[in-house]
Amino acid sequence: MLQKPKGTYDIYGEKGKQIEYIESLLKSLMSKYNYDYIETPIFESSELFHRGVGETTDIVTKETYDFKDRGDRMMTLRPEGTAGVVRSFVENKMYGYASMPVKTWYFGPMFRYERPQSGRYRQFKQFGLEVFGSDDPMVDAEVISIAVNFYKILGLKGIKVNINSLGDKESRDNYREALIKHFEPVIDTYCEDCRERFKKNPLRILDCKIDHDKEEMKNAPTTIEYLNEESKKHFEAVKEHLEALDIDYIVNPSVVRGLDYYTHTVFEVEADIPEFGSQNVLCGGGRYNGLVEAVGGPNMSGVGFALGLERLLNALEAEKITLPYDNSLDVYVIPMSENEKSYAFGLLQALRMSGFKADIDYMNRKISGNFKQADRYNAKFVIIVGEEEINTRTLTVKNNNTKEEYKVSEELLINFFDDNIEEEH
Repeated sequence: MLQKPKGTYDIYGEKGKQIEYIESLLKSLMSKYNYDYIETPIFESSELFHRGVGETTDIVTKETYDFKDRGDRMMTLRPEGTAGVVRSFVENKMYGYASMPVKTWYFGPMFRYERPQSGRYRQFKQFGLEVFGSDDPMVDAEVISIAVNFYKILGLKGIKVNINSLGDKESRDNYREALIKHFEPVIDTYCEDCRERFKKNPLRILDCKIDHDKEEMKNAPTTIEYLNEESKKHFEAVKEHLEALDIDYIVNPSVVRGLDYYTHTVFEVEADIPEFGSQNVLCGGGRYNGLVEAVGGPNMSGVGFALGLERLLNALEAEKITLPYDNSLDVYVIPMSENEKSYAFGLLQALRMSGFKADIDYMNRKISGNFKQADRYNAKFVIIVGEEEINTRTLTVKNNNTKEEYKVSEELLINFFDDNIEEEH
């Protein structure tokens, strides 16, 4: 029997309904914040991710799915969403829009070759948003607030924001020199990855999973110590705006994020979920003021975040949170015999085109089996179509909860359901 690849999973049934609900909630939330949907290719030139994500990141060095296409071009399945959105922003010259900033959101599959574990897969769904063109710290706070408010809407408790600042280029350069000076005397005792990162990007040493308990890691310089005045001013303004939104935050110097493109604000949002232990970070992001230029565009700022759907679903399950999606059918149509099928099928079409969730039997069940199927679908109403109903053009409509029956003329049927089904269609 053929099986799915390792590190992937099928979406169907209840999980499919959960994902549909979450996506619709995100879509509604993005509309309220005035963000536009964007979709980029699942695969892009490998050079994009090497330039955008960073040559020294674990994602690029160890986790990307790279392949040559039939034109002998190196391609990569996207491991994250930001680089592709930035490429689209530059290629389509969105930086010339009059209505700046450009605010976008996306939702789709990403691919990383890593060890599968709870909440981590080789193909996974990611939601993210990106804002281009504004240096205002208020944008940083808005982006953070969207993540916080989304988790609160879902009912997660103990939402907490960890924030840090990497500062501008000058601040990062000063911090880089401090790290080199700090680690240089002991770097030969560190793992091979750390020794390589020391040469190219010493900031990545702080992400090491092998040597993270060493003393030099624990007392390494922090980014905040090396912020220049402009970077300090930006960070203070971000905190002030978060306070204006009543968002609790903790300044955490250990938050540096795993991608090379970040500048100024970086953050992670976590929830108080005992079952998750130390792995309770639900999403992260920050500002990346040099990435647009690195991908070939003008010197323009950007800020965003991303969250993994699988980790979110695990969090909801751990907290026993049931998503309030409507799992019911509005109307189930039951023809009494073969003779009424065509009429019933036309009726079904009219109901669907009027915005109602409706279905009919395709398995040639008996009448009793049809009523059981209506119950399985949690149908609010059942329409019974027999010879008399067709001749008189008057339908028998049954409330499947109260079992009350109505006689409704064909021409008033849609009005009847408009009045009796409390939903938006």
